[in-house]
Amino acid sequence: MYKPPRRPIGNYMQRFLPVIMILCIAATSYLTVNFIRGDYSGQRTSQQIDDMKSTAEPRERVKTRSGIIRSGETISSLLGKDFSPKEIYELAREAEGIFPLAKICAGRPYRLTRQDGDFKRFSCDIDDTDRLVVVRNGGRFAVSREPIPYTVELVSVRGTIESSLFEAVLKIGESERLAMQLAEVFAWDIDFFQDIQEGDSFEVVLERRFRNGKPAGDGRLLAARFTNQDRVSQAFYFKDGKRAADYYDEKGHSLRKAFLKAPLSFSRISSGFTMRRRHPITRKVKAHPAIDYTAPKGTPIHTVGDGAIVFAAYKRYNGKCVKVRHPNGWVTMYNHLSKFGNNIRPGKKVTQGQVIGYVGSTGLSTGPHLDFRMFRNRAPVNPLTVKSPPARPVSRVNMAAFKMMVADRVALMDTTPEQNTVRAYLPGMPRRGVN
Repeated sequence: MYKPPRRPIGNYMQRFLPVIMILCIAATSYLTVNFIRGDYSGQRTSQQIDDMKSTAEPRERVKTRSGIIRSGETISSLLGKDFSPKEIYELAREAEGIFPLAKICAGRPYRLTRQDGDFKRFSCDIDDTDRLVVVRNGGRFAVSREPIPYTVELVSVRGTIESSLFEAVLKIGESERLAMQLAEVFAWDIDFFQDIQEGDSFEVVLERRFRNGKPAGDGRLLAARFTNQDRVSQAFYFKDGKRAADYYDEKGHSLRKAFLKAPLSFSRISSGFTMRRRHPITRKVKAHPAIDYTAPKGTPIHTVGDGAIVFAAYKRYNGKCVKVRHPNGWVTMYNHLSKFGNNIRPGKKVTQGQVIGYVGSTGLSTGPHLDFRMFRNRAPVNPLTVKSPPARPVSRVNMAAFKMMVADRVALMDTTPEQNTVRAYLPGMPRRGVN
């Protein structure tokens, strides 16, 4: 039988050696990479073990609920799921000196934050400036009143009066609040019903506020110019050292005076100061040492100056009446009120601009109006002719800073309507659109 010749084994090895070497190199590379990564079978790095544990364990979850306080809601209904009645009582006591929880108003936004179902933080707006914050630290509460974090930018607006200040403000797309601010700023010099005329104009610089990127209304009025029958009045908001911020004219003189120009912001004079007038009801001729302001029933009445209540009761002819004693022998009298202001009673001190009552028609009256009288050393004085001295001017120490601020504000007020998108920012406040 024929047998083919055998090839040497070395020939086979030489033939497949390159393939074997390639496979060995590939296997070595694979094992090396996986070893470095710690991904080879049966073993894990300590980091991978920690990662697996953290993945398996549930992470703490923080949930925040936002809403608007509805009518009838209280702190108990808002936090009843988090606190016991005893804890709610303790919280109310803790907050009493900061902001009474009973005064939380409907319509204000709130935020309630829980972590893993447990109470963490509660906040609600007190007003347009501040918010109440409650944080739980163990078994105790930390209650604070904090400023609302707004982004603020300054804008200038202007308008011309055709019939009333309210109409002019609404016509340029602003809110009624701006009209009220203007009336309050110039309340010592301008009667916004009796004095203003068609063609009068105003320019203002005010704060435009944003919250979480959304418009949040207007803030303070920082500067204003009002042209009334060719008479120009200017006002600039400034904080003079430790004194409370107030309004001053361009020379640094305070706009605040001992008495307001009128006890009502917007009203009409129906009867003037005279020593002989026929009474519309009794038809008898007698003195009328007062100014009658016609206004809708319920219109707030402000005391024209600081003082103390000496009378607050009903009188036969004057109806519900309030008398305020002021320094230097002055007394003011407010008649025919529909009701008294909050906590208005004899002996109570009042500050200029405080609401002491509301327009009505009590007593001998033909309709809703305010009978306003002023006396100096018991003698009647015409309120429209009273010249009251201003408060303290800007101090010399801060006059240079005041003048620099005035120059900036005037530059903004002088911008044309097409330029009033120019933005300026308050020191220390977040800047909108700026990193």
